Amino acid sequence: MMKLGVNIDHIAVLREARKINDPDPIDALPLAKLAGADQITIHLREDRRHINDDDARRIIENSQLPINLECSIDPDIIERVVKLKPYRATIVPEKREEVTTEGGLDIVSYHDRLDSVVHYLKANDIEVSLFIDPTIEMVRASKILLVDWVELHTGRYANIYSMLYSNLKYNKNSIKELDIPRKELEKMLRAEVSKITKAANEANEFGIKVAAGHGLNYQNVKEVTTIEYIEELNIGQSIIARSVFTGFLKAVEDMVAIIR
Repeated sequence: MMKLGVNIDHIAVLREARKINDPDPIDALPLAKLAGADQITIHLREDRRHINDDDARRIIENSQLPINLECSIDPDIIERVVKLKPYRATIVPEKREEVTTEGGLDIVSYHDRLDSVVHYLKANDIEVSLFIDPTIEMVRASKILLVDWVELHTGRYANIYSMLYSNLKYNKNSIKELDIPRKELEKMLRAEVSKITKAANEANEFGIKVAAGHGLNYQNVKEVTTIEYIEELNIGQSIIARSVFTGFLKAVEDMVAIIR
């Protein structure tokens, strides 16, 4: 059965918009569990733009669900991760100017540093995942590093899906003009699903567990759930966005229902 990791970073984004004390991300923990989530995901960024050190500590100490802590390979961040002791650390690329993490890790260029970080985290009994683009090359590079998981970046898939279908829910007979012909978008979408599937198959062959995430929402997630070896999806922004209208519990329940 496919698992759902709920990323609660955007609760902290809302709090930081006014620099006040609420909403508090920790309040999402019991609701996520009650709604059927399997994991909580948070990202402790170097710039602390949303989740901060105190958030991470309190979430890890109080959650009844496993915590997947996304982080960069910055030495200070890695030391904090080791002290915090999450169930899993997912290493992601990070740029201060980006709105959100875009693209997977360049494992080839950063192999030596990643090798050191992976060994250090595993020596401290923390599972390690790498957030990678869905390519055979990146999966094979991950195998060399002996990681427990890879998380396949689904951002390109989500972007193509949005270009192809975003207007259909409003008027199926009036599709907006696109820069790319519809048939070409359909071909691109099939190719991206194929890439993700092949990467998941390759990881499974190597005994690496497979997660996926980035840009997944209530409309586009269903096709990803059909990919055999993906065991877990990490989804945040779309759940928090829906919760504004439905409440957090219902938003998580709705996503759980779709992926299962």
